[in-house]
Formats: sequence, structure tokens, C-alpha cells
Amino acid sequence: MRIIGTAVIAGLSVLLPGAAPAQADQLDWHSCSTGPEDEVGTSLDAAGAQCAELQVPLNYSDPNGRKITLAIARRSATDTAHKQGTLVVNVGGPEASRQGVTWFLDKNPSLAAKYDLVGIDPRFFGRSTTLECGYPTNLYLQSVQYGSPTRADFRRSSAVARDLAGRCAPYKDLLPYTSTRNIARDLDVVRDQLGVRRLSYFGVSYGTYLGAVYMQLFPEHTDHFVLDSAHAPDNYGPNWTRETAQADAAALADWAGWAAQRNADYQLGATRAAVLATVDRIAAATRRGPVQVGTHQVTAAMLPGLLLTVDDTDASYAEFSAQVRVLRDAVAGLVVTPTASQEQRFQLYDLTDVIPEFSFSANTANQCADRTTSRDPETYYRDIQAHRATEPLYGPLARDINPCAFWPTSPAEQPTTIANSRPALILSASGDPALPYAGQLAMHRALRGSRMITLQNSYRHGVYGASPCVDTLTNHYLTTGQLPTQDPTC
Repeated sequence: MRIIGTAVIAGLSVLLPGAAPAQADQLDWHSCSTGPEDEVGTSLDAAGAQCAELQVPLNYSDPNGRKITLAIARRSATDTAHKQGTLVVNVGGPEASRQGVTWFLDKNPSLAAKYDLVGIDPRFFGRSTTLECGYPTNLYLQSVQYGSPTRADFRRSSAVARDLAGRCAPYKDLLPYTSTRNIARDLDVVRDQLGVRRLSYFGVSYGTYLGAVYMQLFPEHTDHFVLDSAHAPDNYGPNWTRETAQADAAALADWAGWAAQRNADYQLGATRAAVLATVDRIAAATRRGPVQVGTHQVTAAMLPGLLLTVDDTDASYAEFSAQVRVLRDAVAGLVVTPTASQEQRFQLYDLTDVIPEFSFSANTANQCADRTTSRDPETYYRDIQAHRATEPLYGPLARDINPCAFWPTSPAEQPTTIANSRPALILSASGDPALPYAGQLAMHRALRGSRMITLQNSYRHGVYGASPCVDTLTNHYLTTGQLPTQDPTC
């Protein structure tokens, strides 16, 4: 679809790479906690961080126009004799990310001590200027966690997507400026205000795409960049999940092999095929009608979302196995009690409250501002049907319609074309179920100066901290700036 209102950013000297020297630190730092219920702020204070606010343009093509506020956290380096610089940490989402400071500190205290650690709540998230369209929790989770295996399900999905889009219509003045490109521009303003010429960066999941966009827009302001579990360079936006169904199925098969080896504990099947057959029987039962699980009903539209995995640790697979056993027993007609985590999810599915801390509206708006998508609902249903044979379980979820199909505004700019030679280190799991490995390889090719560490035979999303081999190579890069000479495997 045609992109309307493309903005050309020019003449913003403070934002253009190399156009102006960095300022001295201009921020007014203070304690982070706003009260006893502010868990993020309290944890930042306990870690020795301070917080500040910064005004940035809503629209960078009108730098003297309306301003919005960014919330920033910083923990100064404590090992000043070996200080490496400033490391911005983005934990993904997109979501509030001031807690990136404590996330990285927990992962590696000794390395964290060598950096000024910075976390930023992106525009419209967390303590930054907010965008809240009034998304009820249950409706948003239906949009992102339910699929459309039947025509009736698709009609319901379309109605929910239209409803959510309509709730953001009163905020048309903000919606075009929620994009990743603008978040990257904000990051460079923060860099300037911190008084540093080059930023180092650690981004996870969505944070990898933000990091890559920043590298493209501001290549001369980048230092050590780590991208953990990378997005493909050209698909972040309304339909970023489209290619995930087969990766989700591969991760489910990996779990099935794990469960088969522990059949005495879970009794889901003695072989991988037998465990997957148990899942097939659960799916077949939900297609015949809702299955009673405690006080809740599981439908065919809900099931794929309940069967997603993102972590292949023993603890995660054990909990997942317990959940599948509950579903198996429910299908057999037994009275069952959901596991504690299942019950929590079911309660969220039923929750009609609007919870601003979840930032559902801002997350959706960010995707809709980054790329266009088809405005014809039938496009999505045809896509689901065309892939039913190869993606029977997860396809109706991965390819489902979303609010951007009915969004009240169009992107203000073309999406960023990522293609540069700046150095970066990409961390990947070969079986990542959330962001398939093929897309991560594509990001590696687009960032021609990058190296890529692959954690082999791993079906997880988020690699740092999961492997001593990966961590050692990553820490060496963050300490020395030296990338591996080749693409290592761990």
C-alpha cells in the first residue's frame, strides 16, 4: 500500500551523525522511585541508579513544535579505572526499558561496573509520555493470543481488531510519531544530552531492531553493539509474526522429545511422535467444541497461544508439560485444576480492566507506525487458508488479522532500509521460536560488519545468560571491542 505523508528529515543538526559535538551532561538526575509501589524505581534506586526526564520533539520534522517527555535511568560505572563508555540496554517489547539497567547488572555485575548503564522508557511507554487508548486486557490478549482457525473465529478476530483500532482514533495527533525511527532519534538525543560521542548498546528481541535502525540512522555514533535474538531487517511491523508458525512447531517438537524422555513423570507419550499425537488429540477436541479447564473454557482459537514456548530450560519445559497434561486430562472428560501459571493466564484472558502499565496501546501503535499492512480483511483469511497444510496449529495465530488493518492513520515515513558495515555482534539460537533463525541470518547479512554467534540446537528466545560459551564471547567483545574473526557456534 502507498505510504502517505512521508516525512523528510533534514537540517536537524543536533541529530545528524557528526553534525555537532556532544554536549556536556545536561540532565537533572534524581532518585527513581515514586513510592513504595514503584517496583522498577525502587530496584533502580537499590542498584545505585538515578533517573531524569528529557523533552524531545513529537515530530522531528518540526523540532520546535510539540514536545514529549522521555524517562531515563543511569547507573554510573563503578570500576572507573577500566571504564568502557556508556551502554544503553533495551529489553525488548517494545516496552518500558529503564529496567534494562538492573537487567544487565544482574546478568554480569563485573562487566556492568565498567559501563555507565542507561535504560530508557521509549516514547509512550512506562514513565515517558504515555499513549493509552483504553485497551481492555481481555480484548488485547484476544488480538495477540487467539488465532482464527474457522471463518467464525476470523469474524470475531476482525471485530476485535476493528474495535482496538477505533479506540486509538482520538489520538491521531500522536499515532504517526510512535515509530521505531522516532525512538532511534530519541536515543540519539539522549546520547547528546549525556555528553558522549558514541554509544554502546545491548538490545534484546525488539531491541535488536531498534539497535539496527539506530545504526543505520546514526552510524558514526555507534560503538559496541550487541543484538540478542534479532528481528529480520525488513519485517518488523503489523505482520512480524507471519513467519513464526513453523519455528513454533519445531520448538514444540523439541519439547515433545524432552517430555518423551520423562514419560514416567508426565505420561504424555513415550516417543516424540506419541507426545505430539497427544497434542493433536487436544487440538482435535477443541475443534469439536470448548474444553472445560477448571472454571474456564479452552477453544480452538485459544489453543495455539497456550502452546507457545520461548525457553527450552528444564524448568520451563517441566511447567509446560504440566500444562499440557492438564489439557490432556480435560479432553478426556476429567475435572481438572489448571496449574498456577495457567490460571494466571486464564484470568488475564477474562480481565476487562484497562492496565496502563501493560502499554498495549503503545505497542500496537508502534507496529502500525513502522509499516503498512493490507486494509482488506480477506487478505489475512486467505493467507491462513493457503498455509493450513504446512501450518495447521500455529498458522491461524501467526497470520491472523491485527488492528493495523483498521488503523486510523498511516505511517508518516518509509520503513528504514537496514544495510551498513558498522560492527555489531548478533546472538542467536538456531531454533528460536519467536524470531526464526532465517530472519536473524538476514539481519546478519544486512549488517555487513557484524559477526553472529549461534547457540546450536537451542529453542529459546534470548541467548545472553544461557550459555557460558556465548557469554564469554560477548563479554570479550564488550570489553575489548574485538569481534570474533568468524561466526562462532556454541
